[in-house]
Amino acid sequence: MSANLTNARPFIFDTEFDAEGRVVERSQWQPPKRSYSPDEVEALIAQARLEGRQQALNEAESLRANALAVIAQSVADAAGRVDVAIEQHRQQSAELSLTCAQVLASSAMELYPRRPLESAIEQLAEEIDASPRLLVRAHGLDAEARQQIEQICQQSGFTGIVAFREEAIHDAAFVLEWTDGRAAFDPFEVETRLRQKIAAALSGDNPSPTISDGSAF
Repeated sequence: MSANLTNARPFIFDTEFDAEGRVVERSQWQPPKRSYSPDEVEALIAQARLEGRQQALNEAESLRANALAVIAQSVADAAGRVDVAIEQHRQQSAELSLTCAQVLASSAMELYPRRPLESAIEQLAEEIDASPRLLVRAHGLDAEARQQIEQICQQSGFTGIVAFREEAIHDAAFVLEWTDGRAAFDPFEVETRLRQKIAAALSGDNPSPTISDGSAF
């Protein structure tokens, strides 16, 4: 009963007539169809199936698009975390290498504190050969160490005077000065420069190589 009341349109007269009674505009209202033939029922069922299938396909496509968006976001997040992990691994590996090198270098310098100075004199033999005087600035050079350095100078072909000067610098650090040049070595300074180079390499910077003027060994 309620359905009939809902569909009913009482006192609706939308057909227009002219003065002579002819129909000018017919009503668009169509009474609800209350009965269907078997063919119409089959057509309605087929249409409903088609619409239902299309709706299901649309919902499946929407779910697929949402799933792909979630997967893409997850991959992007994972890639970002992988990049961070790789960068941390690179930095930690570099730091571990530096720490190992520092431990090994410290142990070697404790056992052979004068070896860097001796090696420098041997490598600079040709440069200091013609110099009349070689000034050695170092810390903690006792008489035995000075005698060994003088012997190394003689073995390298240096015939001038070797002068020593006590300096308040780190152990194993030294400064060599002769007529035409100067060479210096400080393990702490070397470590600092090495850390700067590694940090620049890890950050992707490629600083231009510097040309040594002979002031540092």
